Amino acid sequence: METTAREFNQNSSRILAAAEAGEIITVTKNGRPVAIVRPYEESDVPPYPVGPMGDIDIPALDLPDLSNDEIEETLRGMGS
Repeated sequence: METTAREFNQNSSRILAAAEAGEIITVTKNGRPVAIVRPYEESDVPPYPVGPMGDIDIPALDLPDLSNDEIEETLRGMGS
């Protein structure tokens, strides 16, 4: 189905009902496609936030393994 932006504005309830029924609607403006209205699917929304950068590789820093006691001892002298 195809509709103009003006028709969409005037008949949005009817067009949304068509999408709910499974129809895919292309909305045009001045003869050019500007939007697609399609049925909602549960898989459209990821279960977790998705960042724009994707996966990030964290480099190995080759730091020494410290025990909790060693960390506490180091931090003890840093406070005011």
